[in-house]
Amino acid sequence: LDHRQGLEARCARTSTSGGHLDRRGTWTTAGLAHRGGMGRWAAMSSDPVVRAEIVVDLAAVRANVRALAAHTGTPLMVVVKADAYGHGLLPVARAAREAGAQWLGAAALEEALALREAGDTGRILTWLFVPGEERLTDAVAAGIDVTAHSIEHLDAVAEAVRRSGTPARLQLKIDTGLSRNGCPPDDWAGLVERARAGEQAGTWRVTGVWSHFACSDEPDHPANAAQLQAFEDALTVAAEHGLEPEVRHLANSAAAILSPASRFDLVRVGLAAYGLDPAPGHTPDLGLRPAMTARAALALVKQVPTGAGVSYGHTWVADRPTTLGLVPVGYGDGVPRHAGNRAVLDVGGKHCPLRGRVCMDQVVVELPDGQGAVGDQVVLFGAAPHPTAQDWAEACGTISYEIVTRIGGRFGRRWVGQEDQ
Repeated sequence: LDHRQGLEARCARTSTSGGHLDRRGTWTTAGLAHRGGMGRWAAMSSDPVVRAEIVVDLAAVRANVRALAAHTGTPLMVVVKADAYGHGLLPVARAAREAGAQWLGAAALEEALALREAGDTGRILTWLFVPGEERLTDAVAAGIDVTAHSIEHLDAVAEAVRRSGTPARLQLKIDTGLSRNGCPPDDWAGLVERARAGEQAGTWRVTGVWSHFACSDEPDHPANAAQLQAFEDALTVAAEHGLEPEVRHLANSAAAILSPASRFDLVRVGLAAYGLDPAPGHTPDLGLRPAMTARAALALVKQVPTGAGVSYGHTWVADRPTTLGLVPVGYGDGVPRHAGNRAVLDVGGKHCPLRGRVCMDQVVVELPDGQGAVGDQVVLFGAAPHPTAQDWAEACGTISYEIVTRIGGRFGRRWVGQEDQ
C-alpha cells in the first residue's frame, strides 16, 4: 500500500509550479496574491519582492530521512508534531513517506487526524490526549495508534472503541525517568495487566511499548543508562503478562544517532529529520541539511549619527556614524524578543548584528558602511554559511527546536524540492 497516494491530491497545491499556500491560507500564484487577512488581491511583478517568507526544502527532508535510516539501520518514525516543527505538516509528511518513513508521529489527536483526512494510510502514532476528548473516537476509528499512560487513558480508549465499533491500536508508554507523561514504574504492572485483559477481550491490540529519553543530547549523562535499563525492565514485565508488541521504541533523534543500544524496533526522529543537530558537539557529520530558511527583505536603509539610540529603551547606542537596515519582522512573527543585541542576520552575504530590541513587527540590523539597499535579501537563519537556527538558539539561550517551531506569524511559507518538480 502506498501511503503517499492520499497525500498527493491534498499536497498538490504546494507542488504547483504556479504558486504556493502559506500557513495562513494565502494562495499565491505567479501573477496574483490573495491576502486573506487583507481581503484583496494584489498584482505582482514577474519577480516580486517578498516582505518575509519561510522557504522549506522538501528535498532536504527526504535526504535527511534517508541518511538517518542508513545510519541507524532501523525503521523510522518521522515526528511531525507542531506543524512539523514549523515546516508544514502535510508537505513534510508526504516527503517523509517518499523517503521511506514507515511511521509518522503526532502529539495531538487533531494532528494525527489531519494526516488521515489528507489521505495518509500508513502507520501514525499519537500520544497526547486528555481522557474525554471527543476526537479520540475518531482516531480509533481511523486506525491511528493511540497511547495510554494510565488506567484512565485505557478507560477512555475503551469508551472510544465502544462508540466507534472499531478495536483500537494501542501503545503503552512507561516513564523511565523523564517524569513527564508515561506510566510511573510503580503502576506499570497494573497498566500492563489491564491492557492485556483488554487485548484478550478484543477491545484493542497492543501494538507498541515505548518511552522517551531526558538527556540523550548528553551522551555521557548517567540518566541515559538508567533509562535504558528501566525500559528493558518494563519490557520484561510486559512480556511476563503476555504482551507481544509490534514495536518497542525509546530513541529520539539524538539517541537514534548516538546510542545503538536504544534503537530496538523503531527510532523516532524529529529535529534531525529537519536537518538540525539534536546533540550539538556530539553528532557525527551525517550530511544533514537544514530544511528551513527564514528570510525577508530590507524595508528601509538609513544613516544615524554617533550617539543615536536604536529601538525601544535605547539598549544599543551608535558609537560612530552607522548604517542601519530595517527588517520587517518581529516577535509578532515568532522572532524571539530576547534576540535583541545578540543575534546575527545575513544581509547580502554579510553577517550583520541585530541592534536594539526586537519589536512586534520589525528589527534593526547594523549594515557595513555604505552597503545595503531597500529590497536586499535578509536571511535570518538557514543553512551555513548563513546564520543557522542553532546560532539563533545559542544567541537566545534556547534550543533550535524552539527557533524553528515558533517562527511564523505573518511570514509567508513556500515549499520547494517536491519530487514532481
